[in-house]
Amino acid sequence: MTVEKSHVGGGALLAGFALLCSQLSLNVGAAVAKHLFPLIGVEGVTAYRVGFAALLMMAVFRPWRTPLTWPQACNVAVYGSVIGLMNLLIYRSFNLIPLGIAVAIEVAGPLTVAVLSSRRPRDVVAIALAVAGLYFLLPIHGHVDQLDPAGVAYAAGAAVCWALYIVFGKRVSVMHGGQSVAWGMTAASLFILPVGAWYSGAVLLTPSYMAIGLAIAVMSSALPYTLEMLSMRNLSSRTFSMFSSAAPAISALAGMLMLGEHLTLTQWLAIAAIVLASALTTLR
Repeated sequence: MTVEKSHVGGGALLAGFALLCSQLSLNVGAAVAKHLFPLIGVEGVTAYRVGFAALLMMAVFRPWRTPLTWPQACNVAVYGSVIGLMNLLIYRSFNLIPLGIAVAIEVAGPLTVAVLSSRRPRDVVAIALAVAGLYFLLPIHGHVDQLDPAGVAYAAGAAVCWALYIVFGKRVSVMHGGQSVAWGMTAASLFILPVGAWYSGAVLLTPSYMAIGLAIAVMSSALPYTLEMLSMRNLSSRTFSMFSSAAPAISALAGMLMLGEHLTLTQWLAIAAIVLASALTTLR
């Protein structure tokens, strides 16, 4: 029994470490992507990210060796569509507001998943903290650091997608981690690639841009989604959401160090409130 508990605990620890690595990779990739937005557009960068990631993961995991059942195919289709739309919405948000603030709003998605799966009084405090944090981030004040409303709306849409990503990711995680993500990225590319080609055109074929796009795909999709899928196999949705709560702080630091996005004290405190709210939902 002791050995079994130790094995389970070690698996959870490794899953948490994998999730942290995925967040670091994701945010470095986001910072690189933001430098590319003015050159080929948000839709073009999203097409690079999703398209290259799909090719890489299909080549590595060769998921067609294990045919999907009809229920699995339906779940993968929804999972992939959510991935594609989440990528597009959060990139559009990054283009208009700082990384840390965009992700702080987006993390409301996994926070909602965590709150809905719990019935503890502590969640009331978590909700209050999240609401307070969002209040000071949303563009409803008249001060000089007011955020772009469109950027906030895109981040809110990404939050909905993130919640759905956790729900449907959990459903497909019973498959081999790499196979499920490979199928999901392929499904995402089916509608993201045409959107990117329509908006950006032939500039997407520029070799130097393609090389950067490949790096973004590895850092922002192929590696983090694989690590997250492996984490989901050992963590509950609630615990997964708790680890994800660090995302706004990591994104804010990445934006500051790599993009020079310096936030006000109020914005940092708001992000801290949202991070604490997410952590409280699963604190034992």
